[in-house]
Amino acid sequence: MTIADRIAGAPISWGVCEVPGWGHQMAPDRVLTEMRDVGLAATEFGPDGFLPDAPADKADLLRQFGLRAVGGFVPVVLHDPAVDVLAAVAPALTAFTAAAASTLVLAADSGATGYDGRVELDEKAWRTLLDNLDRIAEAAAGRGVTATLHPHVGTIVERRADVDRVLDGSRIPLCLDTGHLLIGGTDPVALAAAAPERIAHTHLKDVDDALAARVRAGELTYTDAVRAGMYRPLGQGDIDIAAIVRGLESAGYTGWYVMEQDAILTAEPPADGGPVADVRASLAFLGGAA
Repeated sequence: MTIADRIAGAPISWGVCEVPGWGHQMAPDRVLTEMRDVGLAATEFGPDGFLPDAPADKADLLRQFGLRAVGGFVPVVLHDPAVDVLAAVAPALTAFTAAAASTLVLAADSGATGYDGRVELDEKAWRTLLDNLDRIAEAAAGRGVTATLHPHVGTIVERRADVDRVLDGSRIPLCLDTGHLLIGGTDPVALAAAAPERIAHTHLKDVDDALAARVRAGELTYTDAVRAGMYRPLGQGDIDIAAIVRGLESAGYTGWYVMEQDAILTAEPPADGGPVADVRASLAFLGGAA
């Protein structure tokens, strides 16, 4: 497939998020219509409750809008031995299988609400987390789904040292989220070049690095930085997105490129306005880069 066939959307680009109080939540019909109309090939599912709960209904709704299913973001507490992680991901895997979706995007949930804090683990908890990543990856593969680990601000795997622990201590591939990596202190261009064989899924974000630096320094919460416009349309921020795409393609990458510029909305956008304009600009940039 060409790159154009592997460009997907994500509801978070339209402000649809699992965090309580995140902002105005747009209805699925409008979000999926706009995804289809700008030419996206597929979408991640978004948070629980955005699409129908029943796996068959979820798959059917996407088909009605001509969108393929990618899979989606699933935060799970991985470091607590009391949590049955396989039971936690089972509903998602069932939904993915029903919709012929390929990718489970795990986040190492800290157990807190939102992404504005950080929890440090001891060695025993890290071992539990890494073992659970491999257990989930094996279980997902048994159902035809590729599990990936998404380094994410406000989760256990946020900083470069955390990413290295996952690369060194588990077999699970990564979701290369260009924005969250940069905000957490990892150069996504360098990571993509150094370990392309460990990247199975890609979230493309561009970032205002001045705002990201304030998040890293503790001067601004992640949520406030998103609200202030930290995420920019591709090509309008400080990440060399074109270099990442060229490098991955040269290394034989065949996975999805998910357009994902997290947004916080205060109200319903006007017709043909709001987040879709940024997605359209990002698609235009990615088409040129490809």
